[in-house]
Amino acid sequence: MRLPEELIGDAYTSDFGWQVLEDLVGVGNRMAGQEGEAEGARIVAEAFENAGLRDVKTDEFEIPGWWRGEASLTLDRTYDGDHEVIGLPGTPEETVEAPVVDVGYGSLDEFQEIDVEGAIAMASSESPPDSDRWLHRMEKYAASNEAGAVGFVFRNHVEGCLPATGEIGYHNRPGPIPAVGISKELGARLLRMNDPHATLEVSARNEPTTSRNVEAVVGPNSEKEVLLTAHVDAHDISEGANDNGAGCGVVAEVGRLLVGMDLDSRVRLLTFGGEEIGLYGAYHSAETSDPSKIKCVLNVDGAGTSRNLRVGTNGSAELASLFEEVGETFDAPVETSDTISPHGDQWAFVQEGVPGVIAGAVSEESGRGWGHTHADTFDKLDVRDLRAVSIQIAAVAYEAASTGRTFKHRSREEIREALTPGYEQELKRGGRWPY
Repeated sequence: MRLPEELIGDAYTSDFGWQVLEDLVGVGNRMAGQEGEAEGARIVAEAFENAGLRDVKTDEFEIPGWWRGEASLTLDRTYDGDHEVIGLPGTPEETVEAPVVDVGYGSLDEFQEIDVEGAIAMASSESPPDSDRWLHRMEKYAASNEAGAVGFVFRNHVEGCLPATGEIGYHNRPGPIPAVGISKELGARLLRMNDPHATLEVSARNEPTTSRNVEAVVGPNSEKEVLLTAHVDAHDISEGANDNGAGCGVVAEVGRLLVGMDLDSRVRLLTFGGEEIGLYGAYHSAETSDPSKIKCVLNVDGAGTSRNLRVGTNGSAELASLFEEVGETFDAPVETSDTISPHGDQWAFVQEGVPGVIAGAVSEESGRGWGHTHADTFDKLDVRDLRAVSIQIAAVAYEAASTGRTFKHRSREEIREALTPGYEQELKRGGRWPY
């Protein structure tokens, strides 16, 4: 790697990215299309300016908005504390009364074996241990509706009295049946009960609103460019520290470091809005870009839990090799996976054949861990981890921008053929199938 020692020393003592993270978590609710997301975008734009990046701008676009109301589940008593029950983004406002039927992991086989017609279907946030992919909550929700359920309960598998949130409608908002997330502890109570009967009540508001992307550039005005991205929005129940304030902090810090570098190609820094509800900001950017001019996409998401990188390469051997080289240079472990996944902002570009990765930090937690819960908070992260990740991403971005680095683009047909069949099913159910 060709990074000068003085820049590496600067990175390992810098608080710039950490301050961006701290400012973002200070906003509170950064839900897509709401004022907190707009404030987060302003914080990032100011950080880009302060870092010395040029052509800083904010691009607004329309998205389907969702505002949380109250949610409750009434069994032997009413559970309505938000440490137990919360509405899931995209849910309609509705009240239903029906038996609760557990479908385990919510896999296709379980839905074929268990009758949920006229019931409230309940599924775990875990994926089956023998699954070849992660089963997304949206897919479990859609399967519940298709099987005739009148409501959906998403039970967390992580201890701590915290319900997990997350989008259930994606590009089919609002969803057809009411949906809530519940804590592992409340889920265990329902599992212990004999044929529980419940009243599920959710209030919410679904209407159009505005989201925004923030971008800036560093390096020469070259024909081709590297995209370095993260998403600024977060779920409204938490600070969104690791998901994805940390990613924005890394992107801003890498931009600051690259300002002092002699780059062969331009690097465009982008923070997207609307990621958590269906990658809206990334899709907006991809639809207004020429994919042939993008060398690659480096998407940073969930980068705050350790200093060891986990990288989903989406089948790009060249990007896998680059990250592994950087790991060897800094004597830092790097885990890579070549599975093509539609999760993460890079997908909006990967679906068009652009090589792209999603880079985050290795976590010892199961599944999302504290992610998408009230507990995704600043106190769980460490400035030393953010510094280490930032310098590794800076080295990758610098090398990716080199004229000596090329990354193979694929056709849309090649990407489609390489997708796991289960992901095709998920994308179609979520209204995001692009082919």
